Parts: sequence; C-alpha cells; structure tokens
Amino acid sequence: MEDLILLPEPRRVASLPGSCSLRVEPRVTVDPTCGLKPQGCRLRISDDGVSITAPDDAGAFYAKMTVRQIARQCGDTLPACEIEDWPDFQARGVLLYISGRKVPRMETLYALVDEFAEWKINHLELGIEHTFAYRNHRDVWEHASPMTHEEIRALDAYCRERFIELVPHQQSFGHLQRWLELPRYRDLAEDPDHPFSLCPTDPRSIALLEELYAELLPCFTSRKFNVCCDEVVLGVRSKAECDRVGKGRVYLDFLRKVHDLVKRHGRTMHFWADIILHHPELVGEIPRDAVALVWGYASDAPFNRDCPILAKAGLPFYVCPGTSSWNSLIGMTDNCLANLRLASHCGRKHGAIGYLNTDWGDNGHLQHLPVSYLGFAAGAALGWCYDANRTETFIDALNVHVFRDRAGVMGKVVYDLGNTYLLDGWHVTNGTAEFLLVYAAANDDVFQMVTTERLHAVREHVREVMSRLDGARMDRPDAELVKAEIANNARMVLFGCERGLAIQSGKLTDAATRGALSADIQSIIDEHRRLWLARNREGGLSETTKILEACRR
Repeated sequence: MEDLILLPEPRRVASLPGSCSLRVEPRVTVDPTCGLKPQGCRLRISDDGVSITAPDDAGAFYAKMTVRQIARQCGDTLPACEIEDWPDFQARGVLLYISGRKVPRMETLYALVDEFAEWKINHLELGIEHTFAYRNHRDVWEHASPMTHEEIRALDAYCRERFIELVPHQQSFGHLQRWLELPRYRDLAEDPDHPFSLCPTDPRSIALLEELYAELLPCFTSRKFNVCCDEVVLGVRSKAECDRVGKGRVYLDFLRKVHDLVKRHGRTMHFWADIILHHPELVGEIPRDAVALVWGYASDAPFNRDCPILAKAGLPFYVCPGTSSWNSLIGMTDNCLANLRLASHCGRKHGAIGYLNTDWGDNGHLQHLPVSYLGFAAGAALGWCYDANRTETFIDALNVHVFRDRAGVMGKVVYDLGNTYLLDGWHVTNGTAEFLLVYAAANDDVFQMVTTERLHAVREHVREVMSRLDGARMDRPDAELVKAEIANNARMVLFGCERGLAIQSGKLTDAATRGALSADIQSIIDEHRRLWLARNREGGLSETTKILEACRR
C-alpha cells in the first residue's frame, strides 16, 4: 500500500496480508449508525473480498472511487488493506467560469464531472454572467454559444448520479458589463458611462433579477444559489443614498432584497463576501440563512483575517481559493498550492462549511484546460483532508490519476511550467509577467521591468521543460490534445519572451524581426483556434483571438 498513490490521500490506511480479486463484487453496507462521519467510509480489502461500510450513499460511492484508483495501479489483484476516511469539508467544490468567452462543450463538462467525482468533489458551479439562454434576452447571449435550459437539466442529472450538486450561479450586482453595455439595459447601470454594476437604488434592478431567477432556477435541483454580488461599483447614481447612509448600508440593503428573491424560490443564498467584509460592523445584519463566500487567490490571502469575522457573527461561510491558472498562460504552481493549502487550513480552523476552488478566465481565457488540472487535483485533495495532503506536490497523483502517464512525465512538466513565473523577477498581482508579455501593449511597464537576463532565463526554462513533453505516454482518449494544448500555451510564453527581447533591443522596428514574430504569432493563433474548438463552443473565440491578433498587427 505504501507505493500506491491516491487522490485524495486518505487519512487512515493500514496494510494487511493477502490480496483480493477485483472481479469479486464488493459487499456494501450503508448504515447511518455505523459511527462514521457523513460521507465517510470504512473500506476493507482482504482475502475474503472487498467490504464497504458507510453512513450514507455518498460515502459508499467514494469508497468505490478509492477501489477504482487502487485498481488503476494494481490491475485485477488488489492489495489487502483497511482504509477509514471522511472529509474535512462537507461541500468540496469547483467553480468553472464560463463567461470569460469560453463555454465548454457538453462532452467536456461530462468528462470533467467524471474526473471530479472520482476525486470526491461534490459541488460544481458554472460561473454565469451572460452565458445562459434567457428567452427574453437574446441580445445578451446571441454570440456567446450559451448553455440552454435542456443542457443544464441534463448536466444536473448527470452530476446527481455521481454525487455532485450542480449549483446555479448568476451575477446579480457587479460584473454585468455584458448586459449593461447594451443600450437596452444601460440605464440600469450604476455608472452608465462605465457600465459594470446594477444601480441598487433603481427598483428595476430587482425586477430584472426576479425575471432571471424565475427562469434559471427551475433548471437546477440544488437548493443553493450563488448570486455573487462582488466587486460592485457604488456612489454614482446611488450617490445621494450613499452619502446619506453609507456605501456599506446601500450594499446591504440591496443584498437583502436579493436574499428575499432567493428565499421566494426556496433556495439558500450564497454570495461573495468581499464587500461586506469591508464593512464588518454590518455582518451581523446579514440573514443567518445566507452563506458567505470568502475568496482570495494569493499565497498569503487573508483567510485568517476574514474567516473569524464571519465565524464570530455566526454566519456560515465557505473558503474559496483558486487554481491560479488565469492571467498566466501556463499556471502559477507555488502560488496555487500555497493558496489552496492556506484556504484549507484556515477554513478548517475557523469552521467553514465548504471549500470552493475557483477557475477563472480573465482577459480572454487564453489558458487551455490542462493548465488547471494541477489546481483541480490539489484542491480536491486539500478540500477532503488537509492533514493527509498538505505536504503533497501532487506530481505523482497527476501522473497516475489525471494524465494517466505511464512514463511519469506530464505531472512534472505541468508542475515545472507552472513555476516559470518565479524566474521573471517581477511580481504581478493576480497573474504573471509572462501573460502580460503577450497581452499588454508594447509600452507597458512589463517590458521595462522584466530584464533581458530574466527573459533569457524564462525562455530557456520553458524550452527545457517542453523538451520532455514527447516522452509522455498518457492513457487518455485526449492524450494528443493535452500535449498540443500544453505546447501551444508554452509557445505563447516563448513568443512573449521574443517580443520582449525585440522591444528592449529596439529591433521591433526591423522588418525581418517583425516578420518572424508575426509569422510565429499567426501560427499560434491558428493552433489556438483549433484547440479551442476541440473542447469548447465557438462563441467567444473571435473575441479571444483578437487579443493575439493585436500582437500580430
């Protein structure tokens, strides 16, 4: 057993003499009085066969997933052992942002659900601003290839069969620029000149949300609902009211109206806690049946500062770290793992009821799906049991259970690529310099702050890591696609280095240099289009390629 890799690693494992054939049907006992914690299990593999005891059906399912992972490494003969396990957090989730231009195909979502279920994730959100096909709002989503009512219902059923709760998510205050930038909705904006947030003092804002909720929520069986309400703009149209009672009070009054709408639909309101945490004196006035979502994505995110405020007020809350994939192209491994560990540690310490691992798509969602796999796997493990998984690098788990690489290459490739940002010598908030070398205009500070020596170091590191890629032997149906996705994101980083070197040396005005860079980025664009469509819908593709086209021009 000591040579086996499990994801998550269980908290209690004991090796026993003997073995068992996988062909023997396991004996399963579901008994709420068995003394195990909810979703826990006792798995025994011996000469007598496989026996599973669990307090609920979810625990029995997770035991079977553990058997599947053992069989992946041992074949039909399972080593004798006894495992007793249960989760630190009853809710262990992933938030997939599908409004950053990238909306996955249904087969992509189904495949992810299968993987998440094996890793004992039981909560999935699709981050929606404008990518649900609301019947009366076609002008908002018509170019976005949105999720339809039928697709949500089908995905909901698929998730339930695998003990995953598909939780509705709809931006309800800020992050509504896709709506508010259109003439039809602009007069609902708090700041019509910079449309981003609904105006909280305009009664039509609540009327719009009431219409959206009535159509969206019946597609889900979950009784949870994330209404978001983060990073809002206040004090423009609502200035008089903000001056009278304060911005915090204006925010809380609107949040309570949203809460009333959610309750009318028989749901529990989840909301991002950033705004209310800026007004801790008002936390006690939030309805006690709401759930606050405490988020932070840095290695030193202030979970230890924020969680006690909510715990002291008796408000249930989740901790919400992230995969560190967005604004990076190839990930941020050390930041990702530190952030995920910190959230698990602080959440457990202060009594969080859930752990929601977020995967965003800022600025074009240029990173391909495999860049997020390290974060998904690590988040699943640390959301299950901090003590058993806190020292893991997850390289071996990635090789065995994610990439299924017989050569043991891909886990280290992804891990090492994700630490490229440590070489650039310039700290970027919520992203990497490598991303900016591709994304930013030629006069951006990044081209001055990242030195020539650093650019050479980044370039040589990426080249060295990518030289190992052909050695991977992945046992996945999408193995070649995974390789191509990693390779093209790495090519973007190398292009950024060449662009930076050309700008710093003054050679960007040289026709030959410009021609070579233009040809390189055009090849990357063509491959990006192909890879995007392999997993995702067409909506949003033209917008995201415009970012790369700007470099080519």
